[in-house]
Amino acid sequence: MAHKPTLEDVATLAGVSIATVDRVVNRRGGVRPDREGRVLAAARRLKLDRQLGRAYAHRLRVAVLIQSAVNPFHAALGRAFANLDRSYLDLNIQFLVHHLDPNRPDRIPGLIDRLARAHDGLVVASPADDGIAAALRRAAVSIPVATLATDVPGSGRHAYVGPDDVKGGRVAGELIGRFLAAAGGDVLMITGLRSMAGHRDRESGFRAVLREHFPACRLIALEESREMAQGAGDVAAAALRSHPGLKAIYLSSAGADRVVAALKAAGAPNVVFVTHELTDDRRALLQVREIHAVVDQDTSAEVQIVAEVMARLLGRLDGSAPVPLAPVRVFTPESC
Repeated sequence: MAHKPTLEDVATLAGVSIATVDRVVNRRGGVRPDREGRVLAAARRLKLDRQLGRAYAHRLRVAVLIQSAVNPFHAALGRAFANLDRSYLDLNIQFLVHHLDPNRPDRIPGLIDRLARAHDGLVVASPADDGIAAALRRAAVSIPVATLATDVPGSGRHAYVGPDDVKGGRVAGELIGRFLAAAGGDVLMITGLRSMAGHRDRESGFRAVLREHFPACRLIALEESREMAQGAGDVAAAALRSHPGLKAIYLSSAGADRVVAALKAAGAPNVVFVTHELTDDRRALLQVREIHAVVDQDTSAEVQIVAEVMARLLGRLDGSAPVPLAPVRVFTPESC
């Protein structure tokens, strides 16, 4: 007959006393979080017949630092964290959303420092500069840090969860090139903030694919919206006035509804419009053919992945989780 695991076996594997194991498994409290994690990891490995996921007495708090819900993509991220399945409650991990202003990067390092002192882990979707990278390096010394949706080079983060934005930009360029066909024409790109690594990567991929495969498509301007919807609309309106023959707009950030409004006001229904992220508002615009195509990265899947990564980094799940790049998906009016 196979040996049934005992508390002594768990204690030996975890390197703690039997009394510590008893306090953890029976939820008596008073055990340091690192020891608690070792006990429960050992018990899972030994397949101890208990509901171990519910035995974590110490709650771990993970700060999630993203933009406010004014940005539809970040609103979707916030909803996805709110809708994480019950397994993270069973693991006693709480994800707490906080907001940053991407146009005030000078305030972000201090915010990171404060959140790192008060939380057990940190997930960040932020612009990138030396001060922000340094703050993340400080945080990563003591707690797990993951970047989400856009990376921060030089940050010392433990994981990046998000898309290959160079590929996303290339896909957008491929779509516009094929929509315009051999005739090509003038193209406007509207980015959010070039201080965000993801936006720079999209620009790089977009430029490269036009240069390599669609030389008749001319990128006449690249403008920042500052991650503001109205900013995107204003840039589009100005470009339509100064370039009446504009053939396509590529928007890599917020403000799709404002770009559509600018196209309508200019009487330019035939301008090709490609953007990113299949948020609810963009799905609606796509369904009525105000947008030609959307390049999407599946925010819900990204949040599930980063939550699992955090649970593993915090010792609440066993093993090291691979972090695949989020797949790039394309939606048209007939497929959304």
